[in-house]
Amino acid sequence: MKRLLSLSIAISLFACKGEPKDYVTLSGKINNPDESKTLKIFKGRDYEKIIPLNDDGSFNDTLKVVAGDYNLQHGKEYGQIYLENDNESAFETDYNAFMDSMVFKGDASDLNNFSVQSFIISKTYFTEELVASNDMSQVDDAIAAYKSAYEDLKIKYTDVDSMHVSMMDMNIDKTVQQITKYMESKMARIKAFPKGSASPAFEDYENFAGGTTSLSDLKGKYVYIDLWATWCAPCIKEIPSLKALEKEYEGKNIEFVSISVDEGRGYNNDPAEAYKGWKKMINDKELGGIQLIADNGFRSQFIQDYKVTGIPRFLLIDPDGNIVSADAPRPSNSALISLFNELNI
Repeated sequence: MKRLLSLSIAISLFACKGEPKDYVTLSGKINNPDESKTLKIFKGRDYEKIIPLNDDGSFNDTLKVVAGDYNLQHGKEYGQIYLENDNESAFETDYNAFMDSMVFKGDASDLNNFSVQSFIISKTYFTEELVASNDMSQVDDAIAAYKSAYEDLKIKYTDVDSMHVSMMDMNIDKTVQQITKYMESKMARIKAFPKGSASPAFEDYENFAGGTTSLSDLKGKYVYIDLWATWCAPCIKEIPSLKALEKEYEGKNIEFVSISVDEGRGYNNDPAEAYKGWKKMINDKELGGIQLIADNGFRSQFIQDYKVTGIPRFLLIDPDGNIVSADAPRPSNSALISLFNELNI
């Protein structure tokens, strides 16, 4: 009888446990969702699943996957998630602060929260204000705080496998190397173009409004120069902030000059098409200020003289044609307003 009872209990336990599921259940909610009302889970060309969202942004679906890291996309925002069959995973976020508000629950939640939080802390410590400060001691302090915050995450999220920890260790080191290299390059530019030295000049650049414009034509006013191109996403991102600045400082002692380096990139290397694209974007986005196009793209003498290797790049020149900053803050950075206030513009 005892043997039969033990066998009955064993069978009962086995039945309750069931067979491992050959799919992962993924659920959650995206608050303030994009109008697409879909969540895409994908991994390169190997896997793709489109999950429909309910009207309130909630979702629930099953996916058959090979265990690993997958990308997720909603609207224009992206993220990453670890998925494994027989798991029940979930996350909630807000589309308006996609990564910053993302919280995972269920299976593999430690791993997924560890990954997203490791990304977020870089934004916390390496701010635009820090970069604009041009103070390497502050950067060194930020790097130390960043590393310490990452070590705290490893203590907080204990259920993370060694492979993912090792991968994130490398990402953290890479981020530190990138910020260090960027700041060293920035400081080298400042040293090469000291405040008060004569600015390199451009001459007879075509003006969208008609005719040509030279830097000498703008003497008597501060000149804030935006070096950009139609194919440059970070450049385009700055346009709303630049337009707001132009409106705020209208009639004051400053000119806002945008110089395009378009020469074919993004247009099948066709300069004529790039030129048309430049004009079209100015019209379509109703760009203000003084809109110029460099005479030879990145190979233009003015661009070369300022040692420009990447865009966007912003310059500030004083009314006498001397350099205020060869690497000025971006329009979206509040440090630029502080700088304008210091100059009583």
